[in-house]
Amino acid sequence: MMHRGCCRLSLIALGYVLWCGWVLVPTVARANDDSAVDLIVRFKPSPDRVGERRFMQHGAIHKRSLALVGAEVYRVKNEDLTVLAGDPEIEYIGADHALHATATLPSTPDYGWMTALGVGSITATTPYDGTGVAVAVIDSGLDTSADLNDSQGHSRIVYRQSFVPNDTSTSDKYGHGEMVAGLVGGNGKQSTTNTSTYLIRGIAPNVNIVNLRVLDSNGSSTDSVVIAAIEEAISLKAKYNIRVINLSLGRPVSVGYTQDPLCQAVQQAWNAGIVVVIAAGNDGRNNTYGTEGYATINAPGNTPAAITVGAMNTMGTLTQSDDKMTSYSSKGPTLLDHIVKPDLVAPGNRIFSLEATKSSLVNTYSNNRVAWSSYDPSKKSSPSPDYFELSGTSLAAPMVSGAAALLIQQNPNITPDQVKARLMKTATKLLQITTYATDPITGVTYATENDAFTVGAGYLNIPSALNSTDLATGSAASPVAVRDSNTGAVTMVTSTGAIWGSVAVWGTAAVWGTGSVTATGVIWGNGPVWGKNVAWGSSVAWGTTVAWGSAAVWGTGGTIEGDALTVAISGEN
Repeated sequence: MMHRGCCRLSLIALGYVLWCGWVLVPTVARANDDSAVDLIVRFKPSPDRVGERRFMQHGAIHKRSLALVGAEVYRVKNEDLTVLAGDPEIEYIGADHALHATATLPSTPDYGWMTALGVGSITATTPYDGTGVAVAVIDSGLDTSADLNDSQGHSRIVYRQSFVPNDTSTSDKYGHGEMVAGLVGGNGKQSTTNTSTYLIRGIAPNVNIVNLRVLDSNGSSTDSVVIAAIEEAISLKAKYNIRVINLSLGRPVSVGYTQDPLCQAVQQAWNAGIVVVIAAGNDGRNNTYGTEGYATINAPGNTPAAITVGAMNTMGTLTQSDDKMTSYSSKGPTLLDHIVKPDLVAPGNRIFSLEATKSSLVNTYSNNRVAWSSYDPSKKSSPSPDYFELSGTSLAAPMVSGAAALLIQQNPNITPDQVKARLMKTATKLLQITTYATDPITGVTYATENDAFTVGAGYLNIPSALNSTDLATGSAASPVAVRDSNTGAVTMVTSTGAIWGSVAVWGTAAVWGTGSVTATGVIWGNGPVWGKNVAWGSSVAWGTTVAWGSAAVWGTGGTIEGDALTVAISGEN
């Protein structure tokens, strides 16, 4: 039994520390100098700010204010951590987690934008192009590109700012943000020359872009940096008509979304009228704890309000009939809260988009530069300096961000919840089948099921979304998956006022399709998310023997990364 009077109870095996006041926070990772740690702290309201003064008296260094979530960022000496974390004036304390981009290095032609737009040739068009709408790309920065100009040759990057500590440059030194922006709003200008055989463009080719750089040259960032960028996007909303934020980055879930400052920032943006689109993550192959990749959705993609996106493989063809789910796309339900995620899926495998020529990804993986000869073997040409290829949910998310911009251009009064509901309702429902991918290096074959925790409501279908006139009323927050321990049955439970109903959006149209919650017993078995030996129980994935620790997918300290991870995912043909 735990008593409220306890000053500190360490639950190291669970990767958490329970401080007095019943604040549950993740075990804090050490800072780079191994003597101090960066913390996000929220104090109880106090006119004399006694808690903050006590922090400063112990030598804590104030680094940043996060007004959006009512918190502060401090650097604290490890030797003072126990005393400071036990301060009775603290409402929340947690590590300033590291994040990373969510893409990988995999070449077949990219038909991603055509698949999403449902067009049959490169000359096909849609009635909307994103004009008048701005998308905030919170990523690794942007370079100058003709593909991001308007018809008069003026840049559509209407605002630039860097939040990377000690680096004011807004250019893309990593090579991830440029690709993301190209998929949101590239116009294909540089792929319309007489040597080009394929048009490489984005979903909303005349949308404006707000460049908020948070990822450094290694594709890494922290919670507080991303939160600051989200806050800036909200403050610039009216000036630039920012209606969409794209977050192709993430990190492992450490606390429930109601306690996580990063998720809270996403919710604040949503409340401010901004659609937030987030990459699901690339951990679908992770079977460390016997869940076959289930419950690996990254934060802040576990935020119920946001649109969380998984990655599909177009198989290098124009038809959707042969498309299949990628094996690496992270699956739900979310850790701790069991939110039904992802919300939908979009093209994300072997995608071509804009190249940041001098970036670390391009310099390290020059073979991923797009060569025109890869489309036509009869042509002999050198790789294009304009386009690059990556895979991952980082590339799927901007497809949905572009689609949201089109819906907003079509109806400027549409709300974030209505955008999300429309995209989910009109998504192409996928047959509940199992597909396979074999890694040519390891020989391991991965089975992927088209259930609700893998494909969400289905495959992004922009024409259907634009043709629909449905406007949902109420919240489109993703439901919670609840398992009956007696029968094993799992149901989707929605909050009061949610639009989903029992399994439908409104009316008779099912959102998740038939048999949406079952996953052939994988996550309901003996060692699953809800089982006796639950994957995140006593030997928790993010505990002391953590799956995403110092020698893991996320690198030292488990940083926030974007979908352009520097580890190739192979086996997705």
